[in-house]
Amino acid sequence: MKNWAGNLEYSAASVERPESVEELAELVGSAQRVKALGSRHCFNDVADTDGVQVVLDRLPGSVEVDSERRVARIPGGITYGDLGLALEREGFALHNMASLPHISVAGAVQTGTHGSGMSNPALASAVKAVEFVRASGEVERLEEGDGDGFLGSVVGLGALGIVTALELAVEPTYTVRQQVFEDLPWETVLADYDAVAGDGYSVSLFTDYAGDTVPQVWRKVRVDSEPGPAPSSFFGARPATRARHPLPEMDAVNCTQQLDVSGPWLDRLPHFRHEFTPSAGDELQTEYLLPRSSAAEALQAVRGLAAKLAPLLFVSEVRTIAADEFWLSPSYRQDSMALHFTWRPMQPEVEAFLPDLEAALAPFAARPHWGKLFTVPSTELARVYPRFADFRELVAKRDPDGKFRNAYLDRILA
Repeated sequence: MKNWAGNLEYSAASVERPESVEELAELVGSAQRVKALGSRHCFNDVADTDGVQVVLDRLPGSVEVDSERRVARIPGGITYGDLGLALEREGFALHNMASLPHISVAGAVQTGTHGSGMSNPALASAVKAVEFVRASGEVERLEEGDGDGFLGSVVGLGALGIVTALELAVEPTYTVRQQVFEDLPWETVLADYDAVAGDGYSVSLFTDYAGDTVPQVWRKVRVDSEPGPAPSSFFGARPATRARHPLPEMDAVNCTQQLDVSGPWLDRLPHFRHEFTPSAGDELQTEYLLPRSSAAEALQAVRGLAAKLAPLLFVSEVRTIAADEFWLSPSYRQDSMALHFTWRPMQPEVEAFLPDLEAALAPFAARPHWGKLFTVPSTELARVYPRFADFRELVAKRDPDGKFRNAYLDRILA
């Protein structure tokens, strides 16, 4: 099997699809090496193994909402798109979603994936409980309030067990309007990034870092907090008169509804429609999160690389994420700005360029997204993640024989 982008062929000796947690536990307990594989939207080998690869799409379970506690219990293999549909039927919602609803919830949480918004922490922040099959085959449940074990495991890179179920905080359903603006002056962004990024429930800038303006701004607002129509301009950017794709040459047919039309949260917070199922992605991705307080300086540093970026880049998205407490979350204890890069399918050239990009961002203690391409060494990861050494110890304690280890974990935990 290959990943979604087609840049990685998995090296598993076998692929298993257990049909019960008991079957999964027996499989894990008897395996020498084993890893769970989600929706295959990672661009590196975080989920690869030379042992048994486990796919959870046949595990039984459905979305169960406890309306009094405002918690939903979900199976580990469900995607955000399917979860959104189930919650909406019950009159509930998540606080945020990633740009692509096709990704698995467990995989997104384990790799620290996020949506956008200055007041919106990463997707893992919704987790109230997590259930694992541990290396021994034992099934264990961790809950919010269980201290370091919980905070060190929710974003766990698959190093601590296979996630079979999660409990997520939910809230009453809400509606969102999505607006796109064009040609936002860079001088405005650099003068007060917080003002720009904070003017909406979620604000994304799409850019190639060249020129005097940011080509597109995607602004998502909750109707319950901003019932009025879209503003006639956004910090000098003009409203788009037609639906847009982040890549100007691409048709917007697969993007979520724009032009200030209200709709359910699950159909507006992602950038792409759930009913559009991507079969392959002719692209690569990289992302770094850094303190939002360094936004202007970091953006200027990347703008200085615009000429080198041009041959490699499809588009870059700039977003914000609120701080959380999970040890390996890229927004651990820092309100963050995320710089996301969608590359052309030129992996050797991209990987040759990444050290230059990472050097430009190093003064800002940039943290890479765990599921995307990066070359940051383990020594630097230990510098920018204050609890990195604690995570190493937790992995050694929970998986002493390295059953969930792979080449990826060997590199970053070296």
